[in-house]
Amino acid sequence: MEISLRDLLTVLHGMGFGALFMLAFTGAIAELYRMSAPGAPSVPDPREHKLLMLYLCAMVILAWATVFSGAYLIYPWYRAVPPAGLTDLSGYPQRLLMSSPDTSGWHDLGMEWKEHVAWLAPIAMTMVAYVFGKYGPALARLKQVRQAVLAFAIVAFVATGVAGAFGAFLNKYAPVRGGTTIHLMKGER
Repeated sequence: MEISLRDLLTVLHGMGFGALFMLAFTGAIAELYRMSAPGAPSVPDPREHKLLMLYLCAMVILAWATVFSGAYLIYPWYRAVPPAGLTDLSGYPQRLLMSSPDTSGWHDLGMEWKEHVAWLAPIAMTMVAYVFGKYGPALARLKQVRQAVLAFAIVAFVATGVAGAFGAFLNKYAPVRGGTTIHLMKGER
């Protein structure tokens, strides 16, 4: 059983950082909604506030790790330019997608989303964590700010979900492959 270095880093980017970030939204949005809902039962006590602040900071770290690993590790391999005259474009994902009208849309829409819109997720989650940390329990009295924080968390969730879906489809049609081979285990003969 083996995997290439590029495959491993792509999995770390998408299924490691990205999927954990998506999973973390369940807790964050539930708690932010609970605090923003009409007739919210109570202000979080200092311990609850500290735990949610740590949770949001972990989400911010996951969000930035996802975007940075995608932009600075995976994306350069995706955009690699093949040598002139090469006909097998399997090692050049962007060119492979653009070589056929049936797959060029995956680059035109999917990768453009991942290149630009996906950056909204870490920016929005950083704002959510900052505002939550700055205002703390005073958020209970600031209904519009609480609602804005929840809205930004939802924007981050949607941007992440769409980027993750496009990433899965892009990797299906034009995977980033190559690099050093890592042997995980030897199979039976």
